[in-house]
Formats: sequence, C-alpha cells, structure tokens
Amino acid sequence: MATLSASRTTPGATTVYAFDSWTIVLGIFALSNLVNGAWMLADPAHWYENLPAAVPDFGPLNEHFVRDIGCAFTLLGVGLAIGAFVPRWRRRRLRATAGFYGLHALVHVLDTLRGLVGPEHWRIDFSGVYLPALILIGVTGLLARRRT
Repeated sequence: MATLSASRTTPGATTVYAFDSWTIVLGIFALSNLVNGAWMLADPAHWYENLPAAVPDFGPLNEHFVRDIGCAFTLLGVGLAIGAFVPRWRRRRLRATAGFYGLHALVHVLDTLRGLVGPEHWRIDFSGVYLPALILIGVTGLLARRRT
C-alpha cells in the first residue's frame, strides 16, 4: 500500500503524519478499544450482561470497576488512534497495548487454572482474550522489525 505523508512544522518541532497499511491495522485496534471502552463507560451493566465472554462467571457486577477498566480501554484506543497516523509513536503505543492484552490474557489463564471459572472458559475466552493478545504481540513484533 502506498504511503501518504505530510509534515506539519511548528516552532521547535516536526510531526510527520502518514496513511499506510499500519494506519489501517492500528486503526482497527484503536476502534475496537474505543468502542469497548465507550460501552463500558456508558453502560457498565449492559456490557457486563451482554459481552459474549460470560463476564458474570468471574463475579458480581461492580459498575465502578467496569468503568475503571473502560478508561483503560479508551486510553489504549486513543493512543493507538494517534499512533495510526504518527509513525514515530506507533511502537510505544502498540507495545503498551500488547502488554495490557498479554497480562489480561495471563490473568484469564491463571483464573481458569485455579478454578475461578470452569474449563469452558478456554473456549469462551479464546476469541476475545487470547487471540487478540496473540495478534497484538505478533503485530508488535512485526512493527519492531521495521526501521521506520
């Protein structure tokens, strides 16, 4: 995919904006985080009951805690959205997001292993927890290999 870029110079700083394949990849991750975060902030009870991840299996609803986590997803989404268009910020934002998702997946592994939730959560959590973490870690590795 071709790269479109523009420079915006302000006194003492130069920022280069780009629209390339990484813009699309990071944009997709940004949008998914922003939508999830907004849902958690706007209606934590609806998120808790309707996210296809059997969230109630992990314990009773705590609206404040759901909103706290919604703030984290929103912040990750904003960071990825910025990184989508500003190449020099991509690696840091992607590393932070992959780190969060990786640790989140590890918490799910530990909770399933210790029996907090049943073994069906290996399957339930695969598409929404483990797979996104693996994809983000892989994408982070691919971006780390690039020189730009």
